[in-house]
Amino acid sequence: MRARAAALALCPLLVACGGAAPLLHPAQVLAAGDVRAMGGIAARAVVGGMGDELRNATNEAVAAQAAGTTPSIDSHYAAGALVAAAMAPDLSPVAGARVGVGSDFEGGLIYTGRGARADLRRAFRLGNATSPWALSIGLGLDAAFVGRQEHLLTGVDGENVFGFGGDLPVLLGWRSTVGLYYAWIGARFGYEHDTIKPAGSENPPPLDAAELQGDRFSVGGLLGVAIGFRHVHVALELEADYANVSGTFGGVSGRVDGLSLTPATALWVDF
Repeated sequence: MRARAAALALCPLLVACGGAAPLLHPAQVLAAGDVRAMGGIAARAVVGGMGDELRNATNEAVAAQAAGTTPSIDSHYAAGALVAAAMAPDLSPVAGARVGVGSDFEGGLIYTGRGARADLRRAFRLGNATSPWALSIGLGLDAAFVGRQEHLLTGVDGENVFGFGGDLPVLLGWRSTVGLYYAWIGARFGYEHDTIKPAGSENPPPLDAAELQGDRFSVGGLLGVAIGFRHVHVALELEADYANVSGTFGGVSGRVDGLSLTPATALWVDF
């Protein structure tokens, strides 16, 4: 019965539209066979060098379009294109489910609009059997598919982006005696490779069909809380990452680093 419920909880993952991938889970894991479904919203914003490169490249593209021309690709425009493809700053829905698999292990699947993350993690109780503290270590695999949000950047085809990668989150968390409150803090290390293949057959392809190859390395911290009663909780989480993105766009190399912020909220339902 619970297996069937878990399958039903994953049905909403079949539709959505571009975005960041928050964790939205505490350090404690579910008991074997227990299921948690969630739905909410997440955002990603880029600041610092990443925000500057994306904004400048977007302004250049808009000015070129207004003049009836195409922008030239230099290292700065390539950096802005890499940020648009690899970071996908936007607002997106969140849907997912988690299930306890026994021996203090838990698995999960989360979808944030044309991108998905699957993970497996192990929790360790800190202290005696009644201790409210736990430490969890996990491994997640993610993929961006069917495209991400469109941008005003000429040549960045958000509907033709494909990416894959992974992350390693480590969480320290507290749970109240009867499970009304959860709080967690942690670190997260990640990598993702993104591509945009030329849509045209010309060689070399025009700017609106330029090829992109990018790699993103990130490290950051996150803080989350959840408040609720019995089987229903509302979770809030904020993640801040420092990321480095490098690669090529239209044959031109680009590199940029900076901060990204990922606030998220979701409603949990346990059954």
